[in-house]
Amino acid sequence: MTKSNIKNGIEKSAATAINNIVGLNNTLHDKTDCWVYGYDNSRKHTVPDMVVFPGNHTEVGQICQICSANNIPLTARGRGTNTTGASIPKSAGLVLSFDRMNQIKKIDAGNSVMVVQPGVTNGEVQTAAAEHGFFWAPDPTSSKYCTVGGNIATNAAGPRAVKYGTTNEHVLGLHAILGTGETIKTGAYTTKSVVGYDLTRLIIGSEGTLALVTEAILKLTPLPEARTTLSATFQSTQAAANAVTRIMAQPTIPCALEFMDSSAIEIVREYTDLAIAGDIKALLMIEVDGSKNTIADSIAAIKTATSMPGLVNFHIAHNKKEAGSLWQMRKALSPALRKLAPNKINEDVVVPVSMIPALIDGLEALSDRFNIPIVNFGHAGNGNIHVNLLYDSQNKQQAEAAKPCLDKVFELVLELNGSLSGEHGIGYEKREYIKQEIPGVTLDLMWRLKQQFDPVGILNPGKIFPDEFRYTNN
Repeated sequence: MTKSNIKNGIEKSAATAINNIVGLNNTLHDKTDCWVYGYDNSRKHTVPDMVVFPGNHTEVGQICQICSANNIPLTARGRGTNTTGASIPKSAGLVLSFDRMNQIKKIDAGNSVMVVQPGVTNGEVQTAAAEHGFFWAPDPTSSKYCTVGGNIATNAAGPRAVKYGTTNEHVLGLHAILGTGETIKTGAYTTKSVVGYDLTRLIIGSEGTLALVTEAILKLTPLPEARTTLSATFQSTQAAANAVTRIMAQPTIPCALEFMDSSAIEIVREYTDLAIAGDIKALLMIEVDGSKNTIADSIAAIKTATSMPGLVNFHIAHNKKEAGSLWQMRKALSPALRKLAPNKINEDVVVPVSMIPALIDGLEALSDRFNIPIVNFGHAGNGNIHVNLLYDSQNKQQAEAAKPCLDKVFELVLELNGSLSGEHGIGYEKREYIKQEIPGVTLDLMWRLKQQFDPVGILNPGKIFPDEFRYTNN
């Protein structure tokens, strides 16, 4: 890490004070060195004035105190896998990277608990938990790379959420730093606690705008004895959606239920060696888990639920390699989209499960209307569909049509009684749309809550709230 004189928006005295807290080897000031910390998976980019790598809770608190006193914008960062610009320092200022705070501090198998720092990756948590016969339920597609801190910031989920729920159901408590630099402790070490307000769930999903998490108590779940991956292909989207409704209405809840439309299937055909017949219009990937004694019954129940007009084929993966190929296909979808068009708008909308057919039909109509290819796949079991608008910014017609098309996508979702985000969050990309879903009085209450946690407004400014929500002293 190279060093140079302090530049841009952070006064030398403040930067020197931060250098003294963490040591010169744990800060970056040169614009070239800071450049890589100014982007995330949204492909937006703003270079921070300074990057800091704290090593512990105390250092984070001291840094927040300096930023608050000097009105320095502070953006927390994990691995930058976020797709909404939430980890981009839109106001420049200071990026606080949790790369050094990446320890698993405790595994308490007797109480199904793990205590971690925010910089540890989801994949590292899964590996460590598995050694003791457990797993942590949140499993985003980026699990090998994304951090627990980022999972907490966005209330991340993944395929298993249909059965096991999202991050906020698997975090018992937090240690965190407010915008003032003060320390708070939320939740408890136990699975039950109704003492005071539930600030843990308030902070989870707040995208670094309320507090900086420095330690999390994770609730672990025992690994199932058996797990089987299934696939079902259909002649129409309607048939697949009807199957989803039937699957979710019977007692056997799958641990994953993924959907791919015809456009996603075309990508699978082109970029993987998985054979899928040409007349298939929709595909479901289904995973069931449980005890060895009950897994066969679970498979039979799912097969019965999918056995309906429009089903082409129901397949059971016979070994781990075959199951792994199916999941690799699913995880390869999003990166493969980059090969089809230079620009992608990736949204993670949610609708009631019964509204999935109307959503897909509406998206196909919008694709035709705006001449924008739209590829849809995602977590059908809870109605969380990833809608991908593909376009070329160098194509004037497509560039001009992309935003109006997105506007209509969100209108459609809300008309279907849905939500604008299921797991990616709002960040910078969707903040101007949040008013369409959240009434003004409710949004104003959220803003006032932020002011209590972060009086000066240093924590991730410009995220979640539209432009009219601004601190008067910033």
